[in-house]
Amino acid sequence: MSAEIVQLVEQAGPAVTAAVGAYGAAVLTRAQDAAAEATVGLGQRILQLVWRRGDETGRTELERVVGEAADEQDDAYSTAVLGRLLRRALQDDPGLREEVSALLPAPAAVTITAAGERSIAAQHIGTAITGDGHTPPRS
Repeated sequence: MSAEIVQLVEQAGPAVTAAVGAYGAAVLTRAQDAAAEATVGLGQRILQLVWRRGDETGRTELERVVGEAADEQDDAYSTAVLGRLLRRALQDDPGLREEVSALLPAPAAVTITAAGERSIAAQHIGTAITGDGHTPPRS
């Protein structure tokens, strides 16, 4: 999976989850209220893009997944299920990737600085060992 798709899903996920939480399965067909909160409106627009670009099978699956997420009271579950669906849709449709990218704000720049002897810096890090006489842990 490309880093671009992962980044798009990370950016779009909270908005999509908020839209499903606010509107339930009606998010796919509901006209956007002028008073709707920005995140909910963004999530709704993203889901409607996926809906419009999908075939009958894709729309049926989207309805099912959105319905499950709306019925579920666990935000982590909803985020995971909707994220998988969004990832798959973005992988299968480069045009959809462009449309979703255009809706999302540019990601914030990340600056990571390390200074000094044996310093390390990373945005995401697994195992980091510094110093003398250490051996990496065995998996």
